[in-house]
Amino acid sequence: MDELLLQLIVQQAWLYKKELPCRAKIERWIRAALERNSSFTLRFVDEAEGRELNARYRHKDYATNVLTFDYMHEPCAEADIIICVPVLQRQAREQNKTFEEHLAHLIVHGVLHAHGYDHLNEEEAEEMEARETEILTGLGFPNPYSDREGMVHD
Repeated sequence: MDELLLQLIVQQAWLYKKELPCRAKIERWIRAALERNSSFTLRFVDEAEGRELNARYRHKDYATNVLTFDYMHEPCAEADIIICVPVLQRQAREQNKTFEEHLAHLIVHGVLHAHGYDHLNEEEAEEMEARETEILTGLGFPNPYSDREGMVHD
């Protein structure tokens, strides 16, 4: 099978250059989750921008860890994936995970949303979480849900 095509734009990584892994590693994580040719913008934001985007587009007045604005699932996936770094950092500490483990999880989670996965009900959540676990363990990370099996996340 031919390698899937990935067009990736990374925005504002310079704001978090000390925390973020290299672009090649981020691309490897994304490629592990690809199911079709894809075009993504991956944007790293602070808490103020994360809160503003979540309030404007989801009507929830707090910064969340990852937002995926998926524009097309077929024949290729197109999406903006927003990672709120301060929320990621806080959650990683609270969950006793490394920054990199949690970042990889959030990126994979966003890519799967861009491919049409969701977690609006228990069945969807189980399917999405199983796929996330498969991808992340394949990349050498631990099961992201081992501390809270079956819990649907936001």
